[in-house]
Amino acid sequence: MLLVEYALLFLAAATPWLEIALVVPLGILRGLSPFWVMVTGFAGNLLTVFLLIVLFQKVKEYLAKRNEKKQTTKENKRQTRARNIWNKYGLPGLSLLGPILIGTHIAAFIALSLGADKTRVLIWQVVSIAIWTLAFGYAAIFGIDFLLNT
Repeated sequence: MLLVEYALLFLAAATPWLEIALVVPLGILRGLSPFWVMVTGFAGNLLTVFLLIVLFQKVKEYLAKRNEKKQTTKENKRQTRARNIWNKYGLPGLSLLGPILIGTHIAAFIALSLGADKTRVLIWQVVSIAIWTLAFGYAAIFGIDFLLNT
């Protein structure tokens, strides 16, 4: 049963918009091992970001076709926010702020769309996902301890 919970955590972390910001604290609150929750959440989120980076051109073509059918090229709020972050902070800023503002998948996609090198995007995404996994994990751990000890 425990293996199923970690598998579900992995899948949830791999899902865009759920990601580590939600999954890691919920896994820890559920009573799972904080270490394994963070490792599993990191791996799940990174796997789909890695696949997006590797398959970027195919994903870009798919989205372009989908937007053609909808007859829209208007940027949504997340895309506008990402473009503003890119213009102000570049790839490191977009990657590091992505998990809390727009999501890691969108941050990686926008960085690639704006011409960033795939290797650099992957490196910054690994750094960002690792930092935020630890931040959300430790916040959940210390938040629970704080609530239990008051």
